[in-house]
Amino acid sequence: MKTIEALAQNILDVGFESFDKEAVEQAKNRILDVVGCAIGGVNAAGCEMMVDLVKRWGGEKESTILVHGIKVPAHNAAMVNCLMCRSYDFEPVGPYVYDMNIPAHISGTTVPTALAVAEQTVASGQELITALIVGDDLVSRILAASRYSFNLGWDGTGTVNMFGATAIAGRLMGLEVRQIVNAFGIVLNQMAGSFQCIYDGVHSFKLPMALAARAGIVSAEMAARGFTGVRDALMSKFGYFGLYCRDYDPQILTRDLGKKFFADSTFKPYPACRSTHAAIDCTLQLVHTHDIAPGDIAKVVINVTPITRDVFVSQPFKIRDIPQIDAAFSLRYTVANALLRKNVKLEHFTEEFISDPDIAKLIQKIEITGTLPPEPHLATELAVIMKDGRKLSAFVDNPRGDARYNPLTREEIKDKFRANAAFSRIVKKEKAERVISMIERLETVSDITEIIKEIS
Repeated sequence: MKTIEALAQNILDVGFESFDKEAVEQAKNRILDVVGCAIGGVNAAGCEMMVDLVKRWGGEKESTILVHGIKVPAHNAAMVNCLMCRSYDFEPVGPYVYDMNIPAHISGTTVPTALAVAEQTVASGQELITALIVGDDLVSRILAASRYSFNLGWDGTGTVNMFGATAIAGRLMGLEVRQIVNAFGIVLNQMAGSFQCIYDGVHSFKLPMALAARAGIVSAEMAARGFTGVRDALMSKFGYFGLYCRDYDPQILTRDLGKKFFADSTFKPYPACRSTHAAIDCTLQLVHTHDIAPGDIAKVVINVTPITRDVFVSQPFKIRDIPQIDAAFSLRYTVANALLRKNVKLEHFTEEFISDPDIAKLIQKIEITGTLPPEPHLATELAVIMKDGRKLSAFVDNPRGDARYNPLTREEIKDKFRANAAFSRIVKKEKAERVISMIERLETVSDITEIIKEIS
């Protein structure tokens, strides 16, 4: 059996009973976190534009745009919900595949896809969880096999995520193996995603993740009707690996397939790029240990690994068309914000806080170097040099949120959901608590629309 067929067969064969308690609980955590991020992003820049556009397109009322309560075709609902979720770069990241921590944003595509298609097909909580776990596992395996890194230039949220969305939609729609293989071949022709969007600080940084959800659902629906696609979307000469990878390890794709399940395992404590989190942790350590008055700071030095020094988070900070995007992907802004406000919250990524003149003064004192060893790749050393000559320093190798080394607790994940709901100014506290409760017992829910109604 070809690898692509084995993967498609696995998507259909795995049952809820295949998962241990930890896999199910982590899946529910990912669902809760992504739904919270979508709620928190409901008013973010660009989201209302997309809601208006999708409303104008119209179509079958299959699935719900969260918070708005508008029903549209499933692929468009998933797209908008992904867009809202991605807005503050706050959703889960980074699966561990064996000993490799892979840079990825999988859940922001797969969870909205699973919710939209589960609503469309009137699926149960168990069916939703099962589809999500197999979809997340597929994306994690493909990324690990890809030897993926940011310096390739393409964004995995708009390429590999499409396979996960297709797998989830195919499973929930009841496709057969051959149809799922065709769906993978169809979605191959829709892949795209460039990190240039983040360098430029534009709305379209959110699009790869959102379009991945839309494409996955559309591809599954086309395959269900007999539309054919590339016969081997992964291994053929001009398949995914041939087009996108300099090198790859196909053995990872089927190793322990159906026995081990990989997925995003980092839950972010801060609404900013993960590459800024160790620096934020360092800064918060210092401001909570020492009495640091911003006016008494002479210089701040952020020392990172070479890969962090050379990517978008280290470019000079400037406020352009969408300040929130500029701030969320900036080491300089996030450190200055933590120094000034002694915390890092969603509110700090609104224009009022970003444009604060005191932030601009601190940013001018910050320099970035890149002399740390390449691993662990998120490690950061931060030094605050005071005008009186004191040097205050901190080092973090694995920032908060990492599942293996520094995880958030379940209660912290729930508190994050509550903070997102409060930030939306739409979802009331009582409703937020009901959603938390329902997701905690998701495997017992017979119809997923019960939860969707609470988020609409």
